[in-house]
Amino acid sequence: MMKNIIFIFTLLLLSIGAKAQIGGNNLGLDVPDHTPMMNKTWEAIDKMMYKVTTSGNKKVYTPHYPAELKKLENKIVDLPGYLVPLTSGRNHSTFMLSVLPIAQCQFCGTNGIPPMVEIFIKKGTVKFTEEPIKVRGKMVFNPEPLKGNAEIQIIDAELIH
Repeated sequence: MMKNIIFIFTLLLLSIGAKAQIGGNNLGLDVPDHTPMMNKTWEAIDKMMYKVTTSGNKKVYTPHYPAELKKLENKIVDLPGYLVPLTSGRNHSTFMLSVLPIAQCQFCGTNGIPPMVEIFIKKGTVKFTEEPIKVRGKMVFNPEPLKGNAEIQIIDAELIH
């Protein structure tokens, strides 16, 4: 009798644990959905490709900007997204902006790395948040992305609502 009670209790716990792992319960353990951030600007950014060449034994990846994206160079754009810090801390003047929240693994799954741009705030800082934000600034292409920093940058950016 006691073995049956322990067995049933164990099955009950395993059932609850399995539902928590796959997000099928009402305990608030579901993985939150993110707000879709894709707009025409993100769609253009997502079309950037890389030209792959070799230098000695090393592969060199050089960004290629399609015409749709080149039209946005040196233009003021509004870009919604999720803040991805580059440094630790609460306030950031430089950070990455992504179409996916930082809580979602950017390198997992089959769809690859989501588009991201580097943001340089014009004045002040932006406080870290897991909620979507929107910035406005001038889109520029990094002339030397192989030396660091992102290929696409938004400079003189301001947080907008």
